[in-house]
Amino acid sequence: MRIQFTKMQGAGNDFVVLDETRGRLGLSAAQYRFLGDRHFGVGADQILSVRPSPAEGIDFEYIIHNADGQEVEQCGNGARCFARFVRDRGLTSKDTIRVQTRKGVIAPRLGADGQVTVDMGVPIFALSDIPFDGTGLRHQVAQGDWGQWLVPLTGDAAQAAEVVLAAVSMGNPHAVIQVADTERIEVARLGALVQASGRFPQGVNVGFMQVQSRTQIRLRVFERGVGETLACGTGACAAAVAGMRLGLIDSSVQVHTHGGVLTIAWAGLGASVWMSGPATTVFQGEIDVPDHPSLSMYSD
Repeated sequence: MRIQFTKMQGAGNDFVVLDETRGRLGLSAAQYRFLGDRHFGVGADQILSVRPSPAEGIDFEYIIHNADGQEVEQCGNGARCFARFVRDRGLTSKDTIRVQTRKGVIAPRLGADGQVTVDMGVPIFALSDIPFDGTGLRHQVAQGDWGQWLVPLTGDAAQAAEVVLAAVSMGNPHAVIQVADTERIEVARLGALVQASGRFPQGVNVGFMQVQSRTQIRLRVFERGVGETLACGTGACAAAVAGMRLGLIDSSVQVHTHGGVLTIAWAGLGASVWMSGPATTVFQGEIDVPDHPSLSMYSD
């Protein structure tokens, strides 16, 4: 099957975008893995599918698959690229677009300066809704039922390690770990150990946050089904709101990732998180996607 695609990036978080507004491509998990593969496919952190409105008052539906072929709930950098894509392709003339995701409706807004701002929704702190299992753990810093937890890590690579983390959901689960220097952290090793801890039954994106000032933080994120990415929009939101709720940073902060800078603003409990940042088209093309990818790494 030969399909058209657009390669996009937001702060270095890269995507393959598929236009399914005229009909579903019907791709399998193995075919999504093929597209995401950087050696045999196009290469991307995630694959975004643009679909027509599912209901009155909604402009589009937006489906996200990680590079491992699994569908996920939310992606902030992807939402900005989604908005840029539908506008640049003439699928809408609106500046603010209402988009249905697996975790609710979002409303990306395109600015005259080329930045895209997204209402990322209200952060979730209730442990059962993240979901996060705090059974038997003790708080390092507590704010009612929420706070920072001391989580032991097990496995051959753990070396009797433990981490202090805050758990937050931005429509997908995040663990936020404050560190002294993001460049000196073993992101892949520790990220994998936190994911394997069993405390996050739906998996988790692990963010390592360095607070530089009240308005500036640095962040690296080890994502579910992807590994470390150059940026993670929901990870930036989760780190910012955790830092704000812990009193470490102000209500508007710049998040510096390896891929670029995102601006996150949050007014506090019960309010939506707003994220602003770039969204850029890299190239467009066509690719032959095998009906049944033969490499064992793509098998279902």
